[in-house]
Amino acid sequence: MAFNIISWNLILASKSPRRQNLLKELGFDFEIRTKEIEEIYPPELQREQVAVFLSELKASAFVEGLNTKDLVITSDTIVCLGDEIIGKPIDREDAIKMLGKLSGNKHEVITAVTLLSKEKQHTFYEVTEVYFKELSSKEIEYYIDKYKPFDKAGSYGIQEWIGYVGIEKIIGSYFNVMGLPVKRVYDELIQF
Repeated sequence: MAFNIISWNLILASKSPRRQNLLKELGFDFEIRTKEIEEIYPPELQREQVAVFLSELKASAFVEGLNTKDLVITSDTIVCLGDEIIGKPIDREDAIKMLGKLSGNKHEVITAVTLLSKEKQHTFYEVTEVYFKELSSKEIEYYIDKYKPFDKAGSYGIQEWIGYVGIEKIIGSYFNVMGLPVKRVYDELIQF
């Protein structure tokens, strides 16, 4: 049974099974529509600006053809180690290198979310600090080989084995690290 507190026809523009499941757990009915977008951003953008730009870029693909009751949700998640943006790995070696950088360090996960209707657009973002313990090369290789996190920013999923054994603490939203800050999304949908 859907939680009908809003009257929008919700459209989640994401192939991510994690985002789909998180939105489903909020109790809303929604459909999934995706469009291929080349995720390139201007090099002068920094951290939060990159996540916001990419989320809004994804939303821009839906501007044409929306009905008055449609509300599209797009999002983008990036991982930052200091000022360095760590994207999705291109292969196994890249994933090992990424997790090696995150090992023993604090990094930040930034997820931007855009709500788009025919009448207006609203974008917001959340930042979560994640602290990794010092990971051994055996732990990193085991995780990469078993879980193959090649579709994940930073080469890891907090909800997987590496999150159980490698993350000492987080400050902020756990679900933000999974790719959707659900409490904030819920609050913003109610107010939209």
